[in-house]
Amino acid sequence: MPSKPAKYGIKLWVVCDVASYACGIIPYLGKMMRDAPAEREQWRWVVLELTEGLSGRTVTTDNFFTSLALGEELLQNKMCLVGTVRRNKPELPPQLLQMRSRAVLSSLFAFTSTTTVVTYIPKRRRNVLLLSTKHHRVQIQEGPQQKLTVILDYNRCKGAVNNLDKLVATYSCCR
Repeated sequence: MPSKPAKYGIKLWVVCDVASYACGIIPYLGKMMRDAPAEREQWRWVVLELTEGLSGRTVTTDNFFTSLALGEELLQNKMCLVGTVRRNKPELPPQLLQMRSRAVLSSLFAFTSTTTVVTYIPKRRRNVLLLSTKHHRVQIQEGPQQKLTVILDYNRCKGAVNNLDKLVATYSCCR
């Protein structure tokens, strides 16, 4: 992977807690993963496999994994989902994707009975989209950045995965 600091190695799917402890690991085996559906559904299978047996938890994912369907499926398993969302997801209302007429530090919310989708403009020409089945009302932290509670929760939990990545990167697979 040329864009990564460690260009060679083994790709692992990992679930970890907020203290950066790895709780479950699945090695990436390419297109022939056992019991996995088509490659386009791999992200869903990975999350469900890694969270099997965990209930009453909040799962934080990046935009590769996050979708409305996954959030609803995790809710059935008594788990919440908080994650960033890719702009090309068909379930996103087009009003959330508009940035031109929006002010910096502004937020826009969309709600269903189980899910909240929020868009936040942290700076000019930058739109952050998050989906949450945990947060059901508008909560904005007071201060100059006017950060949303859903963003603060996402950053706190996603930081554990980033920290685990840093810890693992210190080890070499070379002799």
